[in-house]
Amino acid sequence: MKSALIVVDVQNDFCEGGALGVDGGHDVAAAISILLREQANRYDLVIASRDWHDGDNDNGGHFAHGEPDYVTTWPVHCVAGTEGAEYAPELLTDLIDVEVLKGQGVPAYSAFEGTTDSGELLADLLRDRGVEAVDVVGIATDYCVRATALDAVSAGFSVRLLDGLHAGVAHESSEAALVEMETAGVELTV
Repeated sequence: MKSALIVVDVQNDFCEGGALGVDGGHDVAAAISILLREQANRYDLVIASRDWHDGDNDNGGHFAHGEPDYVTTWPVHCVAGTEGAEYAPELLTDLIDVEVLKGQGVPAYSAFEGTTDSGELLADLLRDRGVEAVDVVGIATDYCVRATALDAVSAGFSVRLLDGLHAGVAHESSEAALVEMETAGVELTV
């Protein structure tokens, strides 16, 4: 069975010191790089997603006007072409086969909402390459990792969330996301 690794949003703005920094973000980036360096042959395809928001508008209400509610509105983050949108320096990007950009003018959480440089959707790309199983890692457990894993299950892929290779915004919402993912059919590795 062909498999892929989906690395979700391991970007500067989602790591400590970024606009929406998550505790443990830099450590997760480093741990993902160890996985890639030591087990690159484990995957037929390595995909990385990035938030890639427009800088000249509110991205469909995703960027808050005033105080964000941190549920559907957020501070400005991951604006295309800025340092905040770049991959965290700990992430080995030379082992990434395909990049998916999401949130280009609209709210987007799942890597399955993004497209490749050629405009291909992630689900189509995976199917075209014969991938049946995906492992999901990245930031943040309770938002974009959750949405990506759930969309992968909905698209018919076998899905695992790799323990120790994701970081969440908050403990309570991350725990709830883990329960939701497992209930939906995502295998949580230990």
